[in-house]
Amino acid sequence: MKNLVKERIRELRKESGMNQTQLAKALKTYQANISRWEKGLDEPNIDNIIRLCELLNTTADYLLGLSDY
Repeated sequence: MKNLVKERIRELRKESGMNQTQLAKALKTYQANISRWEKGLDEPNIDNIIRLCELLNTTADYLLGLSDY
């Protein structure tokens, strides 16, 4: 599941037209955190998962790899 999370964060961020710095600013976190998530070195906490879903217009199920849509 960890690989899907990192892939989906990167995929959805790029589809939204944001770079890592822009996403980090919108989430009120550091760009290094986004980079770590996208490399699979770390995972977002539940608060950031919720914010990611809101910002990237997706569901937690999709983001976490529990659904393909």
